[in-house]
Amino acid sequence: MKIPCVFHSFTTRPFYRQIPAYFQSTLMFLNPSRLAFSTDFSEDPELKEFMEYMDGLKNYEKSGVPKGAGTDSDEGFDLGRMKRLLQLLGNPQSQFKAIHIAGTKGKGSTAAFLSTILRAEGYSVGCYTSPHMQTIRERITLGSSGEPVSAKAFNCHFQKAKMDLERAVKFEKGHLSHFEVFTALAFSVFAQEKVDVAVVEAGLGGARDATNVITSSELAVSIITTIGEEHLAALGGSLESIAVAKSGIIKDGRPLVLGGPFLPHIERILRDKASSMSSPVVSASGSGNRSILKGFTKQCQKPYQLCDILLGIERDLSLFIELFDVKLHMLGSHQLQNATTATCAALCLRHQGWRLSDTSIRAGLESTFLLGRSQFLTPKEAEMLGLPGATILLDGAHTKESARALTNTIKMTFPGARLVLVVAMASDKDHLGFATELLSVGCLDAVFFTEIGIAGSKSRSTSASLLKDSWIQASRERSNDITDCGIIESEFFKDKLTQSAGKMESQTILFAEGSLVPLMRVGDEILKAKSGEFGIIVVTGSLHIVSVVLGSLEG
Repeated sequence: MKIPCVFHSFTTRPFYRQIPAYFQSTLMFLNPSRLAFSTDFSEDPELKEFMEYMDGLKNYEKSGVPKGAGTDSDEGFDLGRMKRLLQLLGNPQSQFKAIHIAGTKGKGSTAAFLSTILRAEGYSVGCYTSPHMQTIRERITLGSSGEPVSAKAFNCHFQKAKMDLERAVKFEKGHLSHFEVFTALAFSVFAQEKVDVAVVEAGLGGARDATNVITSSELAVSIITTIGEEHLAALGGSLESIAVAKSGIIKDGRPLVLGGPFLPHIERILRDKASSMSSPVVSASGSGNRSILKGFTKQCQKPYQLCDILLGIERDLSLFIELFDVKLHMLGSHQLQNATTATCAALCLRHQGWRLSDTSIRAGLESTFLLGRSQFLTPKEAEMLGLPGATILLDGAHTKESARALTNTIKMTFPGARLVLVVAMASDKDHLGFATELLSVGCLDAVFFTEIGIAGSKSRSTSASLLKDSWIQASRERSNDITDCGIIESEFFKDKLTQSAGKMESQTILFAEGSLVPLMRVGDEILKAKSGEFGIIVVTGSLHIVSVVLGSLEG
């Protein structure tokens, strides 16, 4: 397969005048100066003072995490300052039971599944996750409805805590970070709202993460979803060191749920740590469990996958459930694994005496939905983007493993569909591994590269041209025949666009630059030119690029 690729300027006039008219209205917007660098959409005016205060703190989501910061070593983050901050706030984390979740991938989805299960049973649930999509309030959800904390309530809470926060920042000589302060505020909100339970997602690793102040007496269950090679430098440089860091959330005598599947020696590390802590282990990937993905369909324009979740656990704890024909709106085999992991955690809670019926577990699984995880936009939303009739899939995949999961989901849901990818990524990700996985997806017509801000900053953004280079390298390593057109004046590119729809061959085109929504519109035109063939625009590479698309719907 030949892969024509890379065009550096979409407004070069001699070529632009020769582009068919139906492309011109879209290409006129593709100005590199209009690259989408910010995902920091306007917060509620009521939170202006809070946002300004938080902007004055060190934010590792913007700047990147230092080497070794997540390890339980001299280089690691100082949990002491987090404990001192919480003590100033009255140790709010001691006023509710917590479920603590760590892992390379699947933390947010597992947290969502488990929170929704608990709410379906009638519990008041606090859930703390990161990052957010459009408002920082999304990181703290509350109550029986799971809505983000209101701006009014959060601002009121911040004002009460502000004096203690300032004292803590001064005492710690400015070393308290954005994540530490926000985590402390989240715990304080949960305590004030008197939640029955808080589902808490670790930010980085586990051992030295700011959330790892939860003690064994406060912990109901710990969960480790997966172990993969992300944040390698911050977590010690190896898969083994990552496993050790994440095992730091295991607490004395409290059950550990393992998602997985894990490499045998990695699972051994986790089980050995649990054994040393006298913690029973429940494996969602154990031999007594069967999670079966039976098919994919739509209901009221909402896609879902039909699954069976059959768990028979005998080792350490005796747990059992059979759920047939569960309708999961979170798509992909990886989401079935996350649902199974959450179900195991729910069974652990039931074993401890929590009221959790099979009906509530099913209802929670079936009603769980997260923005940016295998999310198909509605026809109305596609029209709002100026793409009437387009099928648009948003997925925040940003690792090799999540790219593989996305690829498998696309193959499962729409086998044989033609695809256009729009990609933006942070600089500290495995661009080559990500590209390699997605290049195997099948009928790939185009890959467009853009640039977005990470947590509202350009410092961790990857340039479109560097991303493009990674994809070219990945294509060559896969023995694809690459045709690099270089610039937009290329006769090859002109010929391809001016061919009639019926004669256009199946090709992959790599664009280097452009702003997000206009690139999506060009992709739509390319797909429509394939007369009679179904096509999907896939926006991926980061939850931040997904956030830009969703923000466009709001504006």
